[in-house]
Amino acid sequence: MNQQDLLNIRHASLADAKTAMSDLLKSRPTHYSLEAPLYNDPHMFRIDMEEIFQKEWLFVGMTSEIPKKGDYFTVEIGQNPVLIVRDAEGKVNAFHNTCRHRGSVICTEHRGKVANLVCPYHQWTYDLKGNLLFAGTEMNKDFQLQEHGLKSAHCKNAGGFIFICLAEEAPDDGFDDYLATLETYMEPYDVENTKLAVESTMYEKANWKLVLENNRECYHCSASHPELLNTLLEWDDTEDPRASQDFLDHYAEQSAQWDAEGIPHKHQSFGEVQRNRIVRMPLKKGTHVMTIDGTTASDKLLGRIKNRSLGSMRILHLPNSWNHMQSDHFIVFRVLPISAQETLVTTKWFVHKDAVEGVDYDPDNLRKVWDATNEQDKVLGERNQQGINSIGYQPGPYSETYEFGVINFLNWYAHTMQKNLADS
Repeated sequence: MNQQDLLNIRHASLADAKTAMSDLLKSRPTHYSLEAPLYNDPHMFRIDMEEIFQKEWLFVGMTSEIPKKGDYFTVEIGQNPVLIVRDAEGKVNAFHNTCRHRGSVICTEHRGKVANLVCPYHQWTYDLKGNLLFAGTEMNKDFQLQEHGLKSAHCKNAGGFIFICLAEEAPDDGFDDYLATLETYMEPYDVENTKLAVESTMYEKANWKLVLENNRECYHCSASHPELLNTLLEWDDTEDPRASQDFLDHYAEQSAQWDAEGIPHKHQSFGEVQRNRIVRMPLKKGTHVMTIDGTTASDKLLGRIKNRSLGSMRILHLPNSWNHMQSDHFIVFRVLPISAQETLVTTKWFVHKDAVEGVDYDPDNLRKVWDATNEQDKVLGERNQQGINSIGYQPGPYSETYEFGVINFLNWYAHTMQKNLADS
């Protein structure tokens, strides 16, 4: 298959698209953007869903969203509705949100609380561990309740983060090492004693990879994100060639404070091709957290934190999340694809569970910076998609100085996709 054949596959079969995708990824220059079909072709998107979003570990939410028995929230991974629920023993479980009778969705609300899980169609009833308790009296005499429990999804949580995997066998690629480190680095925040303060979901007319690419670089920040740059330093590594001496001195001062308070801060990366990253960095001098003016977002600090100028601990999880942990609140981001050119970006802000809205924190103040930043990124992503859809588009070079995070993301994507395609 020649290069033109590889690009002219919009109406190809799925099998042909898989072959073309593998060939495109094998032949791509690692410091260039992808060919257009990888950003806009429906067949390619289906492969993304089957080989990435149905096989890899995905971030879905935080344990403090479901603090008590029977609390649940739902999420859709493509066409796969999933239910996250806490059982009577406090364990967080993930189930396919589809009844074992005729497949109806069981929990129809985004979040709620139940004693048992009852399908609204024919009232089949399951406990919080997924066991079928009741199927009426109309089933055949040889019907066995125990054979018709809800189908579970792999579910792990650490440091308050909940991850699920929809594959029959979850990948064994050192993910547990990341979870163990995440548990340690999140300990100061005591996530179980936080609560969801604000949530927003943004619909973006752009491929999910463009959303991630935009997040993985700040090359565009100075021209596009004035609110964010009131507090955020554009680099997050002391070895970054852009780092000034003032920044290095600031980092050294903050490191001494972190050490004095027992706050872990050594940079951590995980995966054969980096898919998880934990980095603690200072914010701009004189600012505490990511508010418009850098001052307090909530009067109640999180966990055992004593210092408001804690900086921002940034957590990356590919393929679908980035996060900012701060002294009095934290923000988590979740990316879920809808179609080849549509993505949902969900942002959640958390505060101490005892913080009182209107007294300890103002929701508008809490969310203002990232509401503005998300909207600005939406415009950038949609313009990027429109340009890629043009017959005039061809892959362009990334800056290895400013866009190394994008290069890493696409290296991870290409590596993971080719591995999963070879195994399927």
